Amino acid sequence: MSLRISTAPHMHNPLTTQRLMQYVCIALLPTAAAGVYYFGMPALTLLLVSMASAVAAEFLWQKIARQPVRIGDCSALVTGLILGLNLPASAPWWIAMIGSAFAILIVKQLFGGLGDNFLNPALAARAVLLASWPAHMASSAFVKLSFYRAGLDTLSSATPLASAAAPEYPYSLLQLFLGQTPGAIGEVCKVAILLGFLFLLLTGTIQWRIPVVMVGSVFVWTLLLGTKMLDASLNTALTAVLSGGVLFGAVFMATDYVTSPITPFAQTVYAFLIGLIIVVIRKFGIYPEGVTYAILLMNIATPLLDRFLPQKIYGHLKKEAK
Repeated sequence: MSLRISTAPHMHNPLTTQRLMQYVCIALLPTAAAGVYYFGMPALTLLLVSMASAVAAEFLWQKIARQPVRIGDCSALVTGLILGLNLPASAPWWIAMIGSAFAILIVKQLFGGLGDNFLNPALAARAVLLASWPAHMASSAFVKLSFYRAGLDTLSSATPLASAAAPEYPYSLLQLFLGQTPGAIGEVCKVAILLGFLFLLLTGTIQWRIPVVMVGSVFVWTLLLGTKMLDASLNTALTAVLSGGVLFGAVFMATDYVTSPITPFAQTVYAFLIGLIIVVIRKFGIYPEGVTYAILLMNIATPLLDRFLPQKIYGHLKKEAK
């Protein structure tokens, strides 16, 4: 029998990387299921292609670079699933393949692999796809059972944010909440996103601070400023929160361990500024949605927040002023 001696602190955390990623996958299942229900087989195809491409890209890179193969930690699977949920169901399958390969090879592996990337891989890939193929990324198809009864397969329509420029906003708050609107596969059904959020909180995978502060920031700033075409009001603020990828981004992307701050105060500032940037882009920019770019900008600022907003170090006394 041997005794292992090491320096303090002594802490055991059962939440390994693999377990954390498995929890995220489970939390994403309601959102993925809702996306497939609303958008049909095209959505399922994109999700499968995105996940398979991400895992394959990581496996091939680690084999070629003679690194230990770590696809078993499920991090590549999570990246592929999140990217797939950020795509419109009408996007071609090769969009998912290119995006997943870019996320894994360029954003993640070239910077050292898991834990060393300074941007969220799925979001960075989505930003590149938006810039490279805006027509494919901006289009959206909405599928409902009633359309099948009418002999239709899909209904192409503008997203809720793009529709905000119309004289009469076409979607109610209930429709936005349930997901009866066009949009990306994973962003439409807010009920499914909240179920995933609850699961992540109960399992201790994420903390409440970043999602709640980010959504609250979007709500407050929209309540103060309004949107590009809608005046500031309670209904406008609720519509802004339930439109686009605010909830999905707050729960599954802004909370990324690697690219978000460590300390509670820094996390609060980080989430608050993400919400502010989203509202500024929606209000004054030409792009109707701002979640992707807002989170990426604050990913870049995360090291600065950790540096200038450090937490108190216990066991050390402040130096007395001379």
